[in-house]
Order: sequence, then C-alpha cells, then structure tokens
Amino acid sequence: MGERKISIESYSPLELYGVNDVYLDLIKSIFPKLRIIARGDMIKAIGNEKDLNDFERKFALLLLSYDRFGKISEHDIRQIMQADEKEISEPDVGKPGQDVLVHGREGMIIKARTKNQRKLASCVDKTDLVFAIGPAGTGKTYTAVALAVRALKNKTVKRIILTRPAVEAGENLGFLPGDLKDKLDPYLQPLYDALRDMLPTQKLLSYLEDGTIEVAPLAFMRGRTLDHAFAILDEAQNATIPQIKMFLTRMGRSAKFIVTGDITQIDLPPRQTSGLIHGMNILKDTAGIDIIFLDEKDIIRHKLVSSIIKAYDQSGKSGTSKNPEKTG
Repeated sequence: MGERKISIESYSPLELYGVNDVYLDLIKSIFPKLRIIARGDMIKAIGNEKDLNDFERKFALLLLSYDRFGKISEHDIRQIMQADEKEISEPDVGKPGQDVLVHGREGMIIKARTKNQRKLASCVDKTDLVFAIGPAGTGKTYTAVALAVRALKNKTVKRIILTRPAVEAGENLGFLPGDLKDKLDPYLQPLYDALRDMLPTQKLLSYLEDGTIEVAPLAFMRGRTLDHAFAILDEAQNATIPQIKMFLTRMGRSAKFIVTGDITQIDLPPRQTSGLIHGMNILKDTAGIDIIFLDEKDIIRHKLVSSIIKAYDQSGKSGTSKNPEKTG
C-alpha cells in the first residue's frame, strides 16, 4: 500500500470538487480501489502503486484542463479520468485552436481577433522583444497579457511582470488617499482587469501572493534581472528615455518582453521626449526586435471609439480646436 498527496492550495475546492462534492464523488467512483480523502487544500489517495500512479497522472491533467479552461465539468472528469493510457496525453488537454491565445475564466475563449493582433502573437512566438504601438481600443495590452498568461500556463516562463510608468495625466497623485500602493493601484487597474478575465480568482490571488505574477510601477523594475519571465511595459509612451533603457536592459535569460504604447496620448511634461518614440527609432533596424503597428481597423471596443479616434486625428492634422458653436 502506498500514499500520494496532491496540493490544491492555489485552486478553489468548490470548483474542483463541485457543489456537495459531486465531482469528488465521481472521481472516487472512477477509482474504487483507492481511498481518496480531501481535506482543506490537500487531496490524499491511498492504494497500490499502479492505481496511485494512474490517479496522480490523470488528476494532474484534470488540473491542467482547469488551468486552461478556467472550469471543469462532469464530462471533463469522465473524459480524463476514465481514458485509457493511450487515449490521453498532456498536449491533448485544452490545446488552443487557431487564433486562440488562452482559455479564460469559465471557459471564455480569448482570441487574436484582428490581423495585427495575430501578427503580434506570431512575432512574440519567434522574437523575444516586440513593440506594439496603436491607439486606444486596439487590444494591444489585452493581447499582450493573454500571450503572457499562455506562456505561464504552458510553462515556457516562470513568472509574469506587468508594469506601467506612474505619470500624472492631469491629476495629482499626492492628493489621492492612502499609502503608495493605494495611490498607484488605479494606474495599474487595466492590467488587473485583463488578468481577472484569464485566470480563476483563487489562482490569480495565489500567483499575486507568491510573486508568480507581479504588477508594479515601472520605477520598481530598477536594478533587477528578469530571468524566465514574460514582462510587459504598458503605456510606454509615458516613459522617459532613461526609463525605457532601464526596462529593456532588465531582460534576462529565457525572457520575453512586450512594450505597448499609444504615441498619440503622451502625458509627459512639454519638451520631454517619449522614451517609446526614441526607443523605436534607435532599435527599429535591430535584429531580434519586432515593431507592430495597430490602427483603427484593430479597434475592438464600441464602434464609436474608431470614429472618435478618426475625428481627433483629423482635428490634429487640420489644427481645428475652436469652441463649437452653441445651438438651441
């Protein structure tokens, strides 16, 4: 007789075991020769070595399926746990299809939805440093975060680093309530929002707690080396030249870096050059670096966003900024 213990510390027991343990009871019925005990964040199986090996491997595949799809069902349990040895292997579980970047919470499918988003995904697969430039709503940040989560789930990186420069866009940080974290978190909120779409709540909290996923202001990157990491610098148009240089030189072994930004929305003080524009100009011909430009055709928000961006572009070109005439 042997014994195996499997930790489910970063998972929700309710989602894994089902309401009133319906999923757990099903698993027990599939392995009648084993004594399976679930206590807190640990599941223990007792029995002979052959059955334990079979259970441990299939339970790991069940967790992998949950990681990738964000949920499990009775069908998933039967398909994985009852399969013969030759019928199931790790690549078959939750393998993304064409254009599918990652399976988010509750089975939500997150795809590269436009030509340039697909181009971004393709460049990240073959290049370690990619600049993604485009206006609001083109999905550059969301796609980048999805690619990072995919890399973490596929174990091609060990951690995700998401960062933004904390620039006061017409607002004063000092007047916001709370400590430094409270003041800066609102600037990082879009990154948290994307992560919440892509990872189960319990898993995300666990990753944030143990540092597997880190969301931090750009200044916090100084002096570090990011090995085996997928790092995203978002809103990079608001980073200075020294900040961009600092971030790019954090790249360590087996790392992937994406720099995203909108060069039409620079909030730096007047006469201060955007580090993003400077970096693109001096690195554009460097081998191993790709630059992707997204445009209004990639906008996936409300259809009015595309019209708004076009109107502002036209206004900027014509120099029209007069007050509209009052009507009525």
